[in-house]
Amino acid sequence: MQWRNSPEGYGLLSILLHWLIAAAVFGMFGLGLWMVDLDYYSSWYQTAPDLHKSIGLCLFALMLLRLLWRVLSPPPAPLASHAPRIQRASKAAHWLLYAGLFALMLTGYLISTADGRAISVFGWFEVPASLTSIPDQEDVAGEVHTWLAWALVILAGLHALAALKHHFIDRDTTLTRMLGRTGH
Repeated sequence: MQWRNSPEGYGLLSILLHWLIAAAVFGMFGLGLWMVDLDYYSSWYQTAPDLHKSIGLCLFALMLLRLLWRVLSPPPAPLASHAPRIQRASKAAHWLLYAGLFALMLTGYLISTADGRAISVFGWFEVPASLTSIPDQEDVAGEVHTWLAWALVILAGLHALAALKHHFIDRDTTLTRMLGRTGH
């Protein structure tokens, strides 16, 4: 398998980024749901949010890499068997996933830096707080972050269901291309 995308299928880097980001999104969703119910006396009370923030900032870097890679190695052409409306829906869903992820990460950053403190990324380096003057920043960003997280997970679930529909009902190569195989 080659690193770059081809007209028929995705390359190894696109496939790795896709599945790594998908795992991170669902893992972060689960971590987020779990950590908001921790009480002050839990040993994870501070650790879970720090982990969530660090992974979120690494995810941001991965998403930037993914967008750069998309420019350097464009995705394969849509399957000829897909109707134009399916092709448009697929493109719209992908861009909604990208936009949703970046909006989710921005709101997470706004929550985390509302008090003016930088975010430590696994203790390796810090990302400074640059925007702290929004009224009720932590609460507003937190509410938006929650709704975006649910919307993103639902959209990602629909994306997965569409891939399964293409694989099992339409019997096309939509899913197998993202698994590294170009044929049936």
